Amino acid sequence: MCQYSCEDGFVNEWHLVHLGSRAVGGAGLVMVEASAVEARGRISPADSGIWKDEHIEAHSRVARFVRQAGAVAGIQLAHAGRKASTSPPWDGSDPVPPERGGWQPVAPSAVPFRESDPLPHELAQPEIRQVTAAFAAAARRALAAGFQAIEIHGAHGYLIHEFLSPLSNRRSDEYGGSFDNRIRFALETVAAVRAAWPEELPLFLRISATDWVEGGWDIEQSVELARRVKPLGIDLIDCSSGGLAVQQKIPLAPGYQVPFAARIRREAAIATAAVGLITGARQAEEILEAGDADMVLLAREFLRNPYFPLHAARELGARAEAPKQYLRAW
Repeated sequence: MCQYSCEDGFVNEWHLVHLGSRAVGGAGLVMVEASAVEARGRISPADSGIWKDEHIEAHSRVARFVRQAGAVAGIQLAHAGRKASTSPPWDGSDPVPPERGGWQPVAPSAVPFRESDPLPHELAQPEIRQVTAAFAAAARRALAAGFQAIEIHGAHGYLIHEFLSPLSNRRSDEYGGSFDNRIRFALETVAAVRAAWPEELPLFLRISATDWVEGGWDIEQSVELARRVKPLGIDLIDCSSGGLAVQQKIPLAPGYQVPFAARIRREAAIATAAVGLITGARQAEEILEAGDADMVLLAREFLRNPYFPLHAARELGARAEAPKQYLRAW
């Protein structure tokens, strides 16, 4: 979950305590928020970044503590595309103009997310290849910082998702039009990151399984994308949805995205993670027992309760020990 608490992309004491608390609370994997592979790829000027070597040291403090607390340290590599240069949610998520520290966003096509947003710059093919190289360079920095897992963020209307969906990709070259062309940037980016990331360390891809808009990206295309990225070295598909179009109609309900994880797991023969309105221990356990996903990822519930795993273990009759410093309370 983005914290919108960085300066120039540098994570700080807030992130160390925020993420460290979830590791101390018993999480198996702690994932650093969407970290931009380019400065212009930040959702807001206050986003986490990993676009330059100077970011490595600050990230390494977080990764080191998470590992010491017994969790796997992961990081999400991201590029916000046309949804970049906005203010934090508590300030309205409005576009931030250059005179206030913002910039012109980039996208596969010069189509803004909202009609009132500034027109994004349409990436030329050499620029697309530069972004792919930026993802690979960020993966090398993540390794240097001590992270053990990477998730490529290809969901929620950000740059990779913008290339995938015909609603945002209006290109007529080899990166637009047909399904094969629209997934080209995603496949090239996955291959570049995998080449920079050790084979023995896991690589996830987060996708929006559907745009929730007629004529947009959908579950059938997501299944086929999963089939295509598996041989390129993706180990798990993190199955979210939406975020690309303001006209989306999402039928929110507990576990509403779990069927996407189940279908992709079954039809693409790849490991999946279930996300979205999963808030209870038994609910999460039932998803795994049913074979609907291989992993459950929590976000908002962890914001409410950093010790969710310890409580969940007690509720499910599993063994999980609190840190020795906290045993008096358990």
